Formats: sequence, structure tokens, C-alpha cells
Amino acid sequence: MIGKGSKLYSIFNFKCPQCNEGDLFVTKNPYKLSEMGNMHKECAVCGCDYNPEPSFYYGSMYVSYGYTVAIFVAVFILGKYIFNLDIVGIVIALGITLVLVAPYLFRLSRATWINLFVKYNPEAKK
Repeated sequence: MIGKGSKLYSIFNFKCPQCNEGDLFVTKNPYKLSEMGNMHKECAVCGCDYNPEPSFYYGSMYVSYGYTVAIFVAVFILGKYIFNLDIVGIVIALGITLVLVAPYLFRLSRATWINLFVKYNPEAKK
């Protein structure tokens, strides 16, 4: 089980990396596309700045690329060796998968990126 205080808890629950309590995003649903990227300016619990410098989240594109490659490899292996799909079927499966997971992947990449730079502090409160 991924417990509070770990990087994985913060990343997969989209919580503040410093206190693991405040929400990173304004809405909980990543599939509400009009508000998908809206983040709080700071944590409501500990005051952690979610945008420490201009263009901070550009680096999350590299994280997103890594996640996308992992998903593509997994879908390819499943399609080719489990479901015996031809190349057209695999490409269609990859396209559908990417479209379905893109909003979640966007948030996951941002949460991962900020967790690389902000350390957990259990005593961080306003």
C-alpha cells in the first residue's frame, strides 16, 4: 500500500508534495477538459508554491514522454503477443489508448515533475 508521506502517494493522488494533504488541481476529474490543467497557485494546507518559477512545468513534457513510451510498449506487447493483432490493429489500439489516457497522463506528469523538486515535510502547515 502506498502510504502518506511517499512520493508515489502524492503523485497518484495528485496531492501536495510537501504535506501530502492539499490538492494540486482545482477539480478532481481530469476528464473535465475545460479545467484539466487548472492548478491551485499554492497548497491550501501548507502554502507550498505550486509554480516555483515561470514555465516550471515545461519539464513535465519529458516525464509525459516517458510515460507515453511505457504505455505504447505495454499496448504493443499486449496487442502483438496476447491478442495477436496485426500492425493496423496495434496502431488503432495505441491511438485509442492514448486518447483515453491523455488527460490523466497530463496530470500525472505534472504531479511527477513537482515531486522531483519538492521534498515531503510532515511538519509543513500554515
